[in-house]
Amino acid sequence: MNAYPKINAPRLLQRIADFAAVGATPAGGVNRQALSADDRAARRLLAELAVARGFGIYQDAVANLFIRRGGSDPSLPPVLIGSHLDSQPTGGRFDGALGTLSAFEVLESLEDADVVTERSIEVASWTNEEGSRFSPGCMGSMAFVGAGDILGWQDMHGVDGVRFGDELAATLNALPEAVTRPIGHSVSAFVEVHIEQGPVLERTGVPIGIVTGVQGTKWLEISFTGEAAHAGTTPLEFRRDPMAAAIGAIARLQQVVMPADPLARLTVGRMTVEPSSVNVIPSKVTFTVDIRHPEEGMLSSIEAQVIAECRVSSERHMVDVHTERRFDLAPGKFDKAIVDLIDNACERLNVSSMKLVSGAFHDALFIARVAPTAMIFVPCRDGISHNEAEFVTPENIETGAKVLLETTLSLAGGIMHTNG
Repeated sequence: MNAYPKINAPRLLQRIADFAAVGATPAGGVNRQALSADDRAARRLLAELAVARGFGIYQDAVANLFIRRGGSDPSLPPVLIGSHLDSQPTGGRFDGALGTLSAFEVLESLEDADVVTERSIEVASWTNEEGSRFSPGCMGSMAFVGAGDILGWQDMHGVDGVRFGDELAATLNALPEAVTRPIGHSVSAFVEVHIEQGPVLERTGVPIGIVTGVQGTKWLEISFTGEAAHAGTTPLEFRRDPMAAAIGAIARLQQVVMPADPLARLTVGRMTVEPSSVNVIPSKVTFTVDIRHPEEGMLSSIEAQVIAECRVSSERHMVDVHTERRFDLAPGKFDKAIVDLIDNACERLNVSSMKLVSGAFHDALFIARVAPTAMIFVPCRDGISHNEAEFVTPENIETGAKVLLETTLSLAGGIMHTNG
């Protein structure tokens, strides 16, 4: 009988380095935005690695990519593990890719040891988790659970002006060897490894976070509309300045939302100004507000507070205000049985862990709607993510993969027997 399967840490680290070279930025990060040429190149690399190991390759109509290692009972729904390969424009090499490549390493470790599991195991690489090029994020996992409008997405254009449907078709055509699947096939469970994207694990010296849920998110787009006028000749009493209204509302929200609730998050991440001239009072200012909270009631309360403060500021500065909700994601709780399996895996490996709630949303939040789901977090240096400086130690990478392997074996029926 062959040895118990083991993570090959040097191989996993090399895989991460190889994928980091696809879309590499000068500062050591990656720019591999969804459905771009570099995203297609990363998918191609993963497919070639899968073919070399004899694994099956599948994709669905939204370009979710699946790598399958068969089990002894193909009638059983497979165990799904994985994450995503797309990145932010100046992203790090670990966000998403770490989870996808750790999952692939699990398949390779099982193959190395000739392990036969009862259930098949599939690595999922979800399409457009980040949402940086095409919005919303998590398109692939949303479509997988029936929460996304694939037809409606076809004619949207990315921040670079490119049509989504055209880039999706190019991505699907780039892997002709992949077997086409319907969107949303049955799965028995899903586990996703990811960097924490926060400082908690590193500060507490704990190598594994067992994620019990994800806080909810609302994205608002707020527009203040006033009147363009000459910057040098228009006195205060004649100004209808949307920039002054926007700044006043934002400043007030920063003073009252997060200081009052340690669990609340409020971020203004994007702003556009029209006509955007140095010597013209703007006619319109539009900005986004990202609101997050683990409790749905508080999430709605903060949204109402944002709208109220913007209304007050608009009246003060004699401008109009319009608010539109662009994204609304309720908080989610992960499956207790899967959380317990991860906890048990940590105990078997003698790895310390702690339970926490994810501040960022992930594909796992959507897959949890159709299958028992949980996540495994590993620490990232200084909690930095969505940044080229993102870093995870080799030791923590290996530990995360080990916990994923143990958990996957439990979900796939354990080791039934070995070939040979």
